Amino acid sequence: MQKSTSSGSILNNDSRSPPRLITSSNRTIYTAGRPPWYNAAGQFEQAFVIGLCGGSASGKTSLARKIIESLNVPWVTMLSMDAFYKVLSEEKHLLANQNEYNFDCPDAIDYDVAVSTLRKLKEGKQVEIPVYDFTTHTRLEETKTVYGANVIIFEGIVSFCNKELLELMDMKIFVDADSDIRLARRLRRDIYERGRDLEGILKQYHKSVKPSYEEYIAPSRKFADIVVPRGSENDVAIDLIVHHVNKQLAKVWREICWAELKCAHRGQPLPSSLYIVEKSPQVTGIHTKIRSKETNRDDFIFYSKRLMRLLFEYTLSLLPFDNITVQTPYGTPYVGKRFNGSICGVSILRAGETMEAALCSICKDVRVGKILIQTNEETDEPELHYLQLPKNIDRDYVILMDATLATGAAALMAIRVLLDHEVQEEKIFFVSMIAAESGTHTIAYAFPKVKIVTTAVDPELNDYFHILPGIGNFGDRFFGT
Repeated sequence: MQKSTSSGSILNNDSRSPPRLITSSNRTIYTAGRPPWYNAAGQFEQAFVIGLCGGSASGKTSLARKIIESLNVPWVTMLSMDAFYKVLSEEKHLLANQNEYNFDCPDAIDYDVAVSTLRKLKEGKQVEIPVYDFTTHTRLEETKTVYGANVIIFEGIVSFCNKELLELMDMKIFVDADSDIRLARRLRRDIYERGRDLEGILKQYHKSVKPSYEEYIAPSRKFADIVVPRGSENDVAIDLIVHHVNKQLAKVWREICWAELKCAHRGQPLPSSLYIVEKSPQVTGIHTKIRSKETNRDDFIFYSKRLMRLLFEYTLSLLPFDNITVQTPYGTPYVGKRFNGSICGVSILRAGETMEAALCSICKDVRVGKILIQTNEETDEPELHYLQLPKNIDRDYVILMDATLATGAAALMAIRVLLDHEVQEEKIFFVSMIAAESGTHTIAYAFPKVKIVTTAVDPELNDYFHILPGIGNFGDRFFGT
């Protein structure tokens, strides 16, 4: 565990990787990011990008951590320009090993990859961040998966030296520090964190670091909105930055009002992307069992599983089938149907996990992934906490499972996760046993090509966003909690 210079701590075992979690004195900030949030109207709210520039070891990262801890937002992505050094040729790699290669000039940065990555993050897309090993001066094969966030902090010594990067930044901060302090910090960092020797560090500093600062970095100060002397020690500047960012976020973010959302659908026809299992006496009888408060847990589980199998059989009928003629054992032809694609399931934990067995019972060798999304009690915003998806999921028809659909908040985020992993929208089937009418409208508005499949649509949500008449808390009744 690495300690920051403030009251927070960075939880990260790999010094080469950006921190993924910061815990401050009163809350947790998820720095790995998250899939973007789409509001009730299906509109994406773009991330706010803060650019940090300054000389090597000027305190950019420490300042970034201080800003993160002070901002009133739960999801922040920290992105360092250190990840975007160019892949060196054999000749340049030899120079780097001899401390003769200049890493502190714009030519050392792969700006095409940096710009593309930052633009995708700002748009809320999933990205793979390169990992650079400063000990061997190589870009590793491994990458770090990062999602979009409320705020993105992009820091680097030459981050203001590229016009396209500057255009992506909503706020630009230059961190100023005395040259002697920067040298002392660089010595400590490169010796203890990057395994380099003192002689090599000093040679590189006088040959390239100091001249590059004077030629490229110091002049880029003119692009800054704010210049911060003393970096993370400047509390006045940090307060000013945080106040400005929160003010800007308040202008561009539209608060999601679920109280209004649950009534917004009234008078509207059910969406065309909604598919409901036929209301036969059998289905109605099962609903009677699972909706009754008198039904014991064993019966609730038994009839829920029966309903799940009927639901999945109906869902599979919505897949595209080709005509095919086969020969029967008597040598006569039979014209039938065959599905030529591949299917996988993804459950939204915890209630969606109860549906996995039913899917596996009717789909041979189906692969299943899991997503854990929980609502933040302070912001009422869904947050992604765990993700495990089948390999090559972008090739599959995906059955996304949750036992019930109320507001649609978790469903929206889960669908966004699938889209970020290149799953085609029209290949996603959101499947739930019971859905609230408002939840179906929410999904259909944001993602009109997603098929919503359920056995019943209930008309209302109460003040606690529980479905009425509903079945109670499905997870509690199924697991006996």
